[in-house]
Amino acid sequence: MKTETFRYDNRIVRAFAIATMVWGIVGMSAGLLAAVQLFWPEANLSLQFVTFGRLRPLHTNAVIFAFVGNGMFMGVYYSLQRLCKARMFSDALSWINFWGWNAIIVAAALTLPLGFTTSKEYAELEWPIDLAITLIWVAFAVNLFGTIAKRREKHLYVAIWFYIATAVTVAVLHIVNSLEVPAGAFKSYSIYAGVQDALVQWWYGHNAVAFFLTTPFLGLMYYFLPKAANRPVFSYRLSIIHFWALIFLYIWAGPHHLLYTALPDWAQSLGMVFSVMLVAPSWGGMLNGLLTLRGAWDKVRQDPVLKFMVVAVTAYGMATLEGPMLSIKSVNSLSHYTDWTIAHVHTGALGWNGFIIFSMLYWLVPRLWRTPLYSLKLANWHFWLGLLGIMFYAIPMYWAGVTQGLMWKQFTPDGFLQYPNFLETVMQIVPMYRLRAIGGTLFLVGTIVGVYNLVRTMRSGVFEPDTEAQAVVQAEASGAAEHGHRWIESKPALFTLLATVAILIGGAVEIIPMFLIRSNVPTISSVKPYTPLEVLGRDLYIREGCVGCHSQMIRPFRSETERYGEYSKSGEYVFDHPFLWGSKRTGPDLQREGGRYPDAWHYNHMEDPRSVSPGSIMPPYPWLYTQTLDTNALPARIAALRKVGVPYPPGFENGEAQKQLAAQAAKIVVNLRVGSITNAAPNAEIIGLIAYLQRLGTDIKSAPAAADAGDGSVPVAALNPNPVR
Repeated sequence: MKTETFRYDNRIVRAFAIATMVWGIVGMSAGLLAAVQLFWPEANLSLQFVTFGRLRPLHTNAVIFAFVGNGMFMGVYYSLQRLCKARMFSDALSWINFWGWNAIIVAAALTLPLGFTTSKEYAELEWPIDLAITLIWVAFAVNLFGTIAKRREKHLYVAIWFYIATAVTVAVLHIVNSLEVPAGAFKSYSIYAGVQDALVQWWYGHNAVAFFLTTPFLGLMYYFLPKAANRPVFSYRLSIIHFWALIFLYIWAGPHHLLYTALPDWAQSLGMVFSVMLVAPSWGGMLNGLLTLRGAWDKVRQDPVLKFMVVAVTAYGMATLEGPMLSIKSVNSLSHYTDWTIAHVHTGALGWNGFIIFSMLYWLVPRLWRTPLYSLKLANWHFWLGLLGIMFYAIPMYWAGVTQGLMWKQFTPDGFLQYPNFLETVMQIVPMYRLRAIGGTLFLVGTIVGVYNLVRTMRSGVFEPDTEAQAVVQAEASGAAEHGHRWIESKPALFTLLATVAILIGGAVEIIPMFLIRSNVPTISSVKPYTPLEVLGRDLYIREGCVGCHSQMIRPFRSETERYGEYSKSGEYVFDHPFLWGSKRTGPDLQREGGRYPDAWHYNHMEDPRSVSPGSIMPPYPWLYTQTLDTNALPARIAALRKVGVPYPPGFENGEAQKQLAAQAAKIVVNLRVGSITNAAPNAEIIGLIAYLQRLGTDIKSAPAAADAGDGSVPVAALNPNPVR
């Protein structure tokens, strides 16, 4: 057989490794600042660019796409070359991937604090950046499949299966969820509305966790864990079952984020059933990883690489058991909207993703720089600080979550809410927020110690830009006849096709009926489009990240209808582009906020929350009183909303919209004067936000549901959407 000599490219691995360390510190620092603001709101220094609402999406994007994303690319670019016994398909594409990805992250770091956001979790970046993500992901995919095509190793190792599934699925998820109509340079509206938007978003959101934070790192586990332990993977057959079952089942699970919402029950049930089924393949992968270490536990105690890896795989097992448990409706009724979910997410993010990335860094850096690790003692300090940080973070959040859920549902013996004031639950868990910040500090300090250790290791060695290797070329047609999975492993095109089919089935079954079957979203005749002033106010609500703390979805529980009002109906949201149901209640639900308080209350509340709600942890928003409404953007926004299906009359934006806006603003100013506020400017941003808040829930009123009219609509008595108070 022919033997060829070639070189692996280590420069691209080095670039992603350095970016991983830098963005890790940045993303975790942003998270720590956000955590501190939840018990000390003044930590934003009255700067509108670092309030919790704007900082939270910056933190999640920096950790997920900057820290974890660069770590993923680092591991893939190192392992893929060696598994394929080939240099990357194109050095140019490798660097386009690196610089393009990190330019996207910089763009996110600039635009999110400025308030340019779609509000859709893990997909907040606006349309120009979405286009850039698409192009860079295509560059990565071409490089991935090009390298596989020119491989010198006939069979695809298990790690590559997960890389293929990641490349295909992330592309599908991003494109489908990011379909939007631009309404300006950094403003767009989702083509989906309300319930449909919620389903598509959480199909994306859950599977972004699955196929960006999980599948590529399972592939990296299958490569680096056996390498570090110097042992083969425990079970080849188990890896086959793990892979195919996981990618098929995962894609169905998105609706478990929407249990007890206005999403049709059949979709909720599908999400719950497939989520519970996910325990089997997930734990199959965990056991395959841990059992690979059988007989190597003495080495685990001494090797920081294996220490981090064992905790990572264990955290993966814990998170993938807890996730299905939280998908059971009875459990979800207690946990959803609470800090329990935050604890769950961070067990995976810090324990699974964080520790496996640190494990890879500790394995890669000494080899790329051809030198021993600078300090084993510092690596151990990093490990224990990180592990303690996870515990100090997660345990208080579990405590806070259960406390919230129980207090929200508690009734007195006489049948009244035990804690009718939402603020009572907030004040009860503030000590847990302080402990959470201590945990975040420990984890961040551990990361800084680890980065220092790795940088000192780099400085003490000599970087090897290219590693020379030799391999025997294995022609695909050579050798004895193969059957089953071994045969599929030698056919990357077929393998990719089968993986694509596996991940498309679940999404298609859940999403397509939501658009084709009208009864899934019955209309309500009294629900009308937002007025021009309310459109601008809603956009301000999105800009300030209010959805990060407030939900707009009242679930059909007595505890919620007693506290907030009539439970939410799917037809209420048909003009909501995007939906704003939220996923966490740091503050109360706002779906029935309209008319609950006079305009002056909202004016004072946004200026100084503690003046009307003593003990509130909400920050003030003084810039809303000095910044003017961007009425020049209104025509483009009305036109864009019409394109996505909101029935504004043709030409409405060319004059009539401005007149209606001015008239409604003037009414609000009159209402504020009644509340002894005489200095309110009709063109101030606060006026638009008040208009939107006072609209919420006023299209319908609590009343016995009328009989279905037979045409898919449900007639409900309407309230005046713009009352003068």
